[in-house]
Amino acid sequence: MNDDMVDMQRIRQTVQLYFEGMYHSDVDKLRKAFHPGAVLMGYYSGNLAHIPLEKWLEMVAARPAPAKNGEEYNMRLVSLDLTENVAAVKVRDLYLGLWFTDYLSLLKIEDEWVIVNKIFHHEPR
Repeated sequence: MNDDMVDMQRIRQTVQLYFEGMYHSDVDKLRKAFHPGAVLMGYYSGNLAHIPLEKWLEMVAARPAPAKNGEEYNMRLVSLDLTENVAAVKVRDLYLGLWFTDYLSLLKIEDEWVIVNKIFHHEPR
């Protein structure tokens, strides 16, 4: 397997940690997926939101886990673009009955791929 294929597999693993962390409200998995300095910004119900990583992790932990609520697992990687040690990933996910499109920016830091930026769009019903 060439280096790009290995990196793409590792990026997919990081995205899977993100999905599992969200679906199970597992903050430990989310901490593994995100760099501590990550920035989260986006639109929720048409309003701009800027959430520090630690605040967002607290919010995830405080919400009922979709897995425990019987919500179907519907999270998928739409696209992945890799250039050397940087990558951009687009994902679609159902979270607590709401649809989101997320764009995740990842960096390879000390041979680990981590999310350094998440921008998101919530699709109002």
